Amino acid sequence: MAENGEEKLLAVARHIAKTLGHNETMADDILQIFSNFDGRFSREKLSEKNGVDEDDPRGCAALDHSLKSLDRQISQFVAADSPIWADSADSAAFLDAVDELIATIREWSPMARDKTVGALLARAEDLMQQAMFRVEEEFRSLMERGGESYELSRESVGNLSFDSEDEDEEGEDHEIPVAQPVTDYDVVIDALPSGTINDLHEIAKRMVAAGFGKECSHVYSNCRREFLEESLSRLGLQKLSNDEVLKMPWSDLEEEIERWVKASNVALRILFPSERRLCDRVFFGLSSAADLSFMEVCRGSTIQLLNFADAVSIGSRSPERLFKVLDVFEALRDLIPEFDAVFSDQYCLVLRNEAVTIWKRLGEAIRGILMELENLIRRDPAKAPVPGGGLHPMTRYVMNYLRAACRSRQSLEQVFDENVVPPLKLGDDRGGSSTSLSVQMAWIMELFESNLEAKAKIYKDPALSSVFMMNNGRYIGQKVKDSELASLLGEDWIRKHTARIRQWHASFQRSSWNKVLAVLKLDNNSLAPNVAAKTMKDKIKLFNTCFEEICEAQSSWVAYNDQMREDLRISIMKLLLPAYRNFIGRLRNVPDLGKHVERHIKYGAEEIEARINGLFQGNAGFAGHRK
Repeated sequence: MAENGEEKLLAVARHIAKTLGHNETMADDILQIFSNFDGRFSREKLSEKNGVDEDDPRGCAALDHSLKSLDRQISQFVAADSPIWADSADSAAFLDAVDELIATIREWSPMARDKTVGALLARAEDLMQQAMFRVEEEFRSLMERGGESYELSRESVGNLSFDSEDEDEEGEDHEIPVAQPVTDYDVVIDALPSGTINDLHEIAKRMVAAGFGKECSHVYSNCRREFLEESLSRLGLQKLSNDEVLKMPWSDLEEEIERWVKASNVALRILFPSERRLCDRVFFGLSSAADLSFMEVCRGSTIQLLNFADAVSIGSRSPERLFKVLDVFEALRDLIPEFDAVFSDQYCLVLRNEAVTIWKRLGEAIRGILMELENLIRRDPAKAPVPGGGLHPMTRYVMNYLRAACRSRQSLEQVFDENVVPPLKLGDDRGGSSTSLSVQMAWIMELFESNLEAKAKIYKDPALSSVFMMNNGRYIGQKVKDSELASLLGEDWIRKHTARIRQWHASFQRSSWNKVLAVLKLDNNSLAPNVAAKTMKDKIKLFNTCFEEICEAQSSWVAYNDQMREDLRISIMKLLLPAYRNFIGRLRNVPDLGKHVERHIKYGAEEIEARINGLFQGNAGFAGHRK
């Protein structure tokens, strides 16, 4: 064996001299250098006359002898019916033979241009291919047997349970059990036994060394891909096309989004990192093969997750979809660091980029949904007036919608701070950057208040129109103060809104109770006693009529809450009672009325106050207690 090795070494030296030497003299010089370097390379041994050159059959005899020996060893393993790795001694012997074959091919490859050596190397390559086919089968068998035999322990997967409720029932083996909720993501799944991983690693090293790295990655990824796909199915996630997602009823899609959020977290925080760990162990020291294999394992499942999010992003812009789209947006945003960490290699760059692209597309969808809310407000017509000037259903909807949206303020600020809101015709007080969430919310509020003002104009009674604006304005103000809207809209907006409520209140008094007050107004010019008596009688009679009419009307009007009702009553009393008491005092002092004056006074001050306390009782329960 040592003699054969020396012959191979001398043959390589002669080949190098012959290849690099452009003429006989240069070749002799190179041989002399070899001779000076090592005694084994003496001129006598290296001489083509005395040695064995490439054209001498003895130069290839050693290679032919080695290949025949390796063929006998490897062929018996290739033809074996039972798994080679069932016996550790067999697997070790097989790998040794493969190693020797790899070394032989590598050693003689520099002389492949020689016809005899080339023919022998072709035999070696055929033998290598046969060995690799069998190694590939063994690799696949180990993957499959290891996955079947290795049960996931509760300790290894934390709360990630794959137990089926119908596990013990016969005939249910084809059903995929659904996983229990996961609360702890700080776990790693060891999907294969440690011994199996070591065997796979030894095989992978030989396949990569023999130039079959892609075939090894392909077998590995096919086996592990099935595990990932089954895991996602157990988490309740369906394989849906974009068209299927877009056509899905909203109630079904809501449930699917909830499942997607949970499955995505489990995949990115548990399943994919576990696959990365397994890949790195199987392909330890073979980084390129590890990266390629991992990408092939996770690509399908990752694309499934991302395609669903993409379908959600291009779906309907109906306002009620905002909150579920926000759920997807936030889930994907929070998982971007996981994408960067897990898919850090060059093969997975496209997956990382796609995740970011779809996340941004979800942000565009959120902006589109809020634009559709604006359109909904614009299109909401001024139809029949709300009875009693109470809260408009649209007011409840818009304010509760915006309050709920602002619970995701951080996400909405991310959406709007990165993008320019289209130029809008805003009031002088807008100011600031046109890219902020604050501007967006202020613009929606301005649109909505304009819409309410249009609805207020359908009331025939100006006073009731003002009550309608007060009710809705107070409701808006209260909802703003009790939520994130207060800080988004700012103190200046709140002050101006409060001022507008006062203006509506003043308008209410001016268009209703000021008219009653005008009846009680007395001319300071002195009148003849008989004329004064007739004027005072006419005024008190007119007052009684107006007061009764307005009380009858306003008793059925609505106040948003008890506080507003009390404020309105107190303001009316402060306006009316002093003037009424003064008028009654003057009336009683008219000489010509004498003792008959009391017959003209229908209401005492206490009765006036009692009637005012009966105002704004319309639909009180609805106005005061609904959210």
